[in-house]
Amino acid sequence: MISGSVPAGWNPRRQLLVVAILVLLFAGCGRGAGDGYQAPSTPDPLEFPATEGQTLTEIAEPLPESEYVALPGQLVFERGQNRYAFGVFTLAKEMVSDAQVALYFAPGADGKAKGPYPADAEPLQTAPAFRSQTSAGTGGAPEVVYVVPEVNLARKGEWQILAVFKTDDGLQSTRMSSIVVGKFPGIPGAGDAAPKIHTQTPADVGGDMSKIDTRVPPDQMHNDDFAEVIGRKPVVLLFSTPAFCESRVCGPVVDIAEQVREEFKDEVAFIHQEVYNENDPTKGIRPELKAFNLASEPWLFVFDRNGNILSRIEGAFGADELRRAVESVRTQ
Repeated sequence: MISGSVPAGWNPRRQLLVVAILVLLFAGCGRGAGDGYQAPSTPDPLEFPATEGQTLTEIAEPLPESEYVALPGQLVFERGQNRYAFGVFTLAKEMVSDAQVALYFAPGADGKAKGPYPADAEPLQTAPAFRSQTSAGTGGAPEVVYVVPEVNLARKGEWQILAVFKTDDGLQSTRMSSIVVGKFPGIPGAGDAAPKIHTQTPADVGGDMSKIDTRVPPDQMHNDDFAEVIGRKPVVLLFSTPAFCESRVCGPVVDIAEQVREEFKDEVAFIHQEVYNENDPTKGIRPELKAFNLASEPWLFVFDRNGNILSRIEGAFGADELRRAVESVRTQ
């Protein structure tokens, strides 16, 4: 549950685990990815069935069941434009890195379908210089996340999802877990002012980086206190715990942010905020996450120079997606 206050009996460790199980990005190893991986091109929407007023059931009916499964990579959706991230796996739980896939969304069981929405494949890889020991030691870490950049979910409530894959054997389909728009209110979004938080710097911990960073080696995103830079320059704020992340994407996204920071560090402040008090999962989540009403991770927020949120990303993201978000704040 995510709300303006932490409910009695709420266990943040358990909540993060629930999210990780739903995401299931820890399942198996990648198939065909690795160093030098080239993401497949985004498929043409004309290669997928037109909706033509049909329901998801009517679109899926003539298509054979897919040999792949598609699993959600986020939980939080609001009425209006949303990003949708997911993973693709074989039935043997191996991650698929080269899928050509489009999604269809429909409100409720009998709603008219919207789509197709072709998905971009975003590699979760960095140049070797930015690859941490933490990420390298994470067995089964995902290598790619599929992203529909924008889908308009026009009303609150349940939305059902159909994934259609373009394969050598033709089109195949599979149902995905439903989502609920408006289920998790209270997380600040585009246009909202930044919550008032401080983030610790090396000076606050006597130079002991292990107190504010579980990445090995520590990243370079702790030089600024959020409270000191917000409203003065653009800020990228990443909530993530590389050492304790259940979904295994937190190490890779911190590496990705570290790489993108190198390109924009003179113009944009990049801040990495750990998740657990004293970096101990048994001691609950830090107050900075509570200020943002977060009960899952990773989360990334991009703030403009006035201190307002320009965009946010829940879950995994690639360097290109983050780079586009930072470019957009630079042009404002």
